[in-house]
This record gives sequence, structure tokens and C-alpha cells, in this order.
Amino acid sequence: MPDSLLEQQASLGAAYTIERELGRGGMATVFLARDAKHHRHVALKVLDRQLAASLGTERFLAEIRVTAHLQHPNVLPLFDSGETNGLLFYVMPFVDGESLRAKLDREGELPVDEALRIASAIASALDYAHRHGVVHRDVKPENVLLSDGVPMVADFGIAKAIVNSRLDDASTNPGLTRAGLAVGTPSYMSPEQAMGEAVDGRSDIYALGCVLYEMLSGDVPFTGPSAQSVIAKHLAAAVPSIRVVRDSVPLNVDAAIVRAMAKKPADRFTNPARFAAALFSAAPVESMSDSSRLTSVAVLPFANMSADKENEYFGDGLAEEIINVLARVPGLKVAGRTSSFFFRGGDVEFGEIGRRLNVGHILEGSVRTAGNHIRVMAQLINVTDGFHLWSERYDREKTDIFAIQDEITEAIAGALQIKLSPEVGTLRRHTPNLRAYAAYLEARDHWVRPTPESLVRVKECLEHAIELDPTFALAYSLLGAHYTMLANIGFSPAREVIPLARAAEQAALRIEPSLPEAHALLGVCAGTDFEWNEAEREWRLAMAHEPVSRDVRFWYGNHYLLSIGRCAEAVEAMARGLQEDPLNVLYRHHFAVGLRHAGRLEDAEAELRRILEIDENFPLAVNTLGAICAQQGRFEEALTFTEKAYALTPWRHPVIGQLAALLVRTGATHRADALLEKLGTGKTYGAPTGLAVFHAVCGDFDRAADWAEHAIQERYPRLVPILAPLLRSSPRWPGLANLMNLPG
Repeated sequence: MPDSLLEQQASLGAAYTIERELGRGGMATVFLARDAKHHRHVALKVLDRQLAASLGTERFLAEIRVTAHLQHPNVLPLFDSGETNGLLFYVMPFVDGESLRAKLDREGELPVDEALRIASAIASALDYAHRHGVVHRDVKPENVLLSDGVPMVADFGIAKAIVNSRLDDASTNPGLTRAGLAVGTPSYMSPEQAMGEAVDGRSDIYALGCVLYEMLSGDVPFTGPSAQSVIAKHLAAAVPSIRVVRDSVPLNVDAAIVRAMAKKPADRFTNPARFAAALFSAAPVESMSDSSRLTSVAVLPFANMSADKENEYFGDGLAEEIINVLARVPGLKVAGRTSSFFFRGGDVEFGEIGRRLNVGHILEGSVRTAGNHIRVMAQLINVTDGFHLWSERYDREKTDIFAIQDEITEAIAGALQIKLSPEVGTLRRHTPNLRAYAAYLEARDHWVRPTPESLVRVKECLEHAIELDPTFALAYSLLGAHYTMLANIGFSPAREVIPLARAAEQAALRIEPSLPEAHALLGVCAGTDFEWNEAEREWRLAMAHEPVSRDVRFWYGNHYLLSIGRCAEAVEAMARGLQEDPLNVLYRHHFAVGLRHAGRLEDAEAELRRILEIDENFPLAVNTLGAICAQQGRFEEALTFTEKAYALTPWRHPVIGQLAALLVRTGATHRADALLEKLGTGKTYGAPTGLAVFHAVCGDFDRAADWAEHAIQERYPRLVPILAPLLRSSPRWPGLANLMNLPG
């Protein structure tokens, strides 16, 4: 061991065994050390002796210990700190990866999606710290470590300790100017920090803007021959546009960086979460202009005017088919099925529906059947003034239902064409046997409310539809989706039902080779089997023809991009899919999961709470909100949400595991033991995932990883969104990712 290491080791004693030097900076030297008590490798930072002497032991340790309570997946935690023989030191986990600085030095510019992912994670860490009263003051690539690609912000509290020490010096040395109190790194220093003024979280936002600029351009925004010249530019020079050096950067990202780096703190984002949100959205969704409203429509479910339930299926099918065809009309915005059907049976004024769905027109109607006859009433209404733009009554045979769909679609397009002349085009798929169509519609009705009982009925209806019409491709495709749903919910083992799903989708494609839904669901199946290259091929086929279905686009983000770690793209794809379906609580939940996966916990929590304003008993949102609370150490709050989720979906293994862990965390071990009996020895399908969640939330990450390996073996769906937020910082995660064939 070199003499310098021997000296440090002698000072530290037996608690930590220094193995080698990892790096050296102006303030500290970093060593790889062995924690004797916990038998683990740690990163041990020893401050320069002169600096330590000037800081003062008590002040430094008091400041740095304030950060010890920070627990966040993108914050490198503080294990220990202390003073021995005149040395000040602090201890953090050893990250077997690299710093963002090393990555930038090696690669220069980063891909846009990767830069946004890293910036979003840093923002999430800063936002969390700010809400806990901690400002970093020295955000820079050197203080961002990448653990298997996951950004972790280090050295919270260090700069503040130095600042406070110098303030003490200034109070006893009037000759020290306030500019002399500036602490930070000139290339990332906010104007107020450079002037030695008081700073808050907005100074960190400025620094993050500089870091993101560097990730996208390969260089810092301001350069100069000296630190003083760089600081002068931060104080006075206009923020350069990133698009001048890289025109592929989206306009909203450029605008967000400029705002984050505003000279006055009041002109910046109010918190890091808002900065991150601006990176993924060009602007907040606002009410449409009058001209845009002229080409937007919501199709409400057609009211059933008969006692026969089957008639309601026909009314829903009529509305859904009209939605599907109108969605293909260029220039026409059509509200999604789920959002439009949200208003079924409610006494809501058209103006309110138009406002909530952001549309200018509403199509409503009714269906009445008698024997083989059907009467359809339809009317198109302008939501602004309530006037009818068009109305019609159709008295036909039931077999004419498909012709009625086409006629209504063409009439609506024609009525709107008078205003803006959108190009009208209709595309009819296979016209099925009428009884087969009725069975398919009943299956759809049960499908949107999945329970153990309803999914049994879905399968029965679809098999009946296929028996009546063996050339009904959509029935085969929905049957395949049914099998994937069984695996997703945990009702049937994936290894049993995913092959059945593949067979059903392949049967659909033999009838309709370009059916987007079938290719998309084959992509889902391939992802469940961790066959990512095959999944990508199927997703490309699903989106080969414009316009791409909003559902397919959303599924692509949710099932593929999110799983392989392209979080920024996943969030963007899901956001686009939600634009025309804002009341789709299932999609909004998956979008929130994407935000959580991207490290944007505050945004995810806000989205989940908005979902519960729409449906307070939506079980997925309730459970994920509990998971986010647990992830942040808010165990009592997490328990309240998870108890409710379990009451709503007692069959879901991850919910059982999460609830049992939270009971342990809050001291109710007897109740936890009773729940764990439901997971047994982990041999039933889904139980390994539940046990992985249980041990992870309890903090036993090795046992969690052991059970995660079993979950991977049984191909439990959507393991990445379930497990990554819990295990991504574990040393075992790279091995788990390898088992799932995830891209490096």
C-alpha cells in the first residue's frame, strides 16, 4: 500500500479498510474501502486536511448529516460520516459504474432520449431533496454517477457545509467579500451563486439546465480562458440555443433549457419537476381554438331503447365502429372510446362534455330493435350553441347495421367538410356474420371490465363468434388479447397462455395480414418471452401504415419502449396516445407507471391522484400510488392505499406482497404472516413476483432478487415496470436484466 494510503488507513482505524484510490479532486480524495461491520464495499471520501481544518468538525458533520434522511432511487445515500485524527470523511455506497463526466468525456453528445432520461432522473432527485429542505449547490456531471445506466446524484450537503463555514469566516473577517463566498463549479454556476448571494432550489435548476445542454451538445453553454470569464458570461450573456449546434433537439427542449437558465431565479421553473415535465411536452394541453373545434368530435354510446341487453351491444358497436373510421379521416380529431363512453347514462350537458373532451361536436343517438328490424336515430350537435348540424333516422333490417355505420360516418364527415373540407376516407374491414358480430360485441363489453367471471365470458363469446364466422379476424385477435390479459392479471401462467395468444394472433393475420392489432399483440407476446428483436419487428409492422391507431401507439410505449429502458420515448408515445382519450384511466395509470419508471416520482404521483379524482376505486392507480409512497419511505400512507388496492383486487400477487411488506414496516407482523401464506412457498404462478416485491419493500434486496429470478423463469408479464423501481439500484439488477435479455 502506498505511503499516502497507509497514512489515511492509520487515521481511519479498523472501521474501514482502504483498498485503493478511486479519484482525487480539489476538495477530497475518494477511496474504495471495505466496511468491516457490514462486509461491503463503500466509497469513502476524505476531505483535504486544509479544507477540513477551515470548515470545523461540528459544523461540517451537522450539515452533512442533514442529508442522511434522503432516500430516493436517484440520490446516492449517505452511509456514515465522522472525524478521526483531524480527518473529515463521509461514506457512500460504492457504485460499480461510471460518472456522467466519464461518459461525456468518452461519448461527447448523447442521444436525445438518453439525455432527457438522465436529466429527468436528476430532476426527480433534486425535486425530492428540495421538498426535504436540501439544496445541492454543486450539480455537475462529476456528481452524477451511473449505476447500470441509472443516474444517482451524489454529494448533497457538501457545498452547503463549505458555504456555512465561509459565512462564519466572513462574520469574523470583514475584509472577505460576498463574492468570496461563492462555492460551486463555474461552468454550472447560477448568477446568484456566482455573486455569493443566498440560493434556493432554483439555482440547482440552472445548473441542471447547463448539464442537459452539455449532454446534448458535447460542451457547456459558456466557456472562457478563466473561471472569471466563464462566470461573467453566466452573469450577462444570453443563453445560447441548443438547436444552433444540434437542430435535431426538439423545440420544447430548447425552450425548457433557456427557461431553466434564466438570469433571474423568478423567471425559471418553480421546481425541478416542472422542468422535467417541460422536456416531454411542448406545452400544457389547453382548450382548442375555435377553428380546431370545427374538426373535432366525440361519439357517445348509442342509447339502448329496448329492454334487450343485446341491443345495447349493437349500440356500443355502432358507436365504436364510427369512432374507428372517423379516426382515419385526416385532420379530424376524434375522442377515444373510453373517454366518450365515460358519459354513458349520465345527465351531463353537451357543453361540459365538449369541455372535458376538448371537442367541438358530439354525435349522439339511439338504437331500437324489434325482431329483425332496427331503428337508429343519430344527430350531430355543435357544443358551442347546441344547434344540430345534422340528424337522420334509419329504419332497416338488422343485417343492414354495417351499411348504417358507413352512412352515418359519411354524413358526419360531410357535415364537417362543409366547414374545413377534411379529406374523407372510409375503410371497411370484413363484414362478419351478424350473430358472430353480436357475440363479438358482447365479448367487448365484458372485456372492458376484467374480472375472473367476465374473462370467462369473454372467451366463451369469442369462441362462439369464431365458430359462427371462421373468417372474423378481429374475433381471433381479441381472443389473443384475452389470453395475454389472463397472464397479466395473474389468472393463468404465461407459459401456458402466451402460446395460445400467439396462435390466435397468427390466425387473425392469416385472414388479415396487415391487421395492426394482431401485430401489436404479437409484439406483446414476444416481449413477455423477452424476445426483444422479434418484438421490435412486430411493432414496426403494427405501425407500418398511417394513421397509426392511438391504441397501438400507446401499447408500443407501454409494452415495448418502457420495458427496454427507452423511458423518454415511452412517456412521449403514451402521452400522444392519451391526447384524444383523456378519461381513459387505464391508459393514464400506465402513463403514470412510465413517469415512475423514468424517475419522475412527483409527476407520477400527481397523475395517479388525478386518476382517483375520475375513479376513486380504480385499483391499479390505488396500488401504484401506494408503491410510490413506499418507495419514498411514507409507509403509513402507502399502507392505506395498498389496503384499499388489496380489497379491490385480492388475487393480484404483487399487491399481496406489497401489502405484507408494509404491514411488516408498520409493525403488524401477524397480519403480514397471514398474507404471506397466500404466496406460500412461491410455487404458484405469480407468487415469486409477489415475494420479490415483499422482500424489496422490506429492504432485503438479495432475497428480492432471488425471487425475481423465479419470476423471470415463469415469464410473469411486465416485470420491468414492477421490479425496476425497487431493484434497479441493487448490484443484482444487471444480472436480472441479463436474464430478461434487456439491451445494455
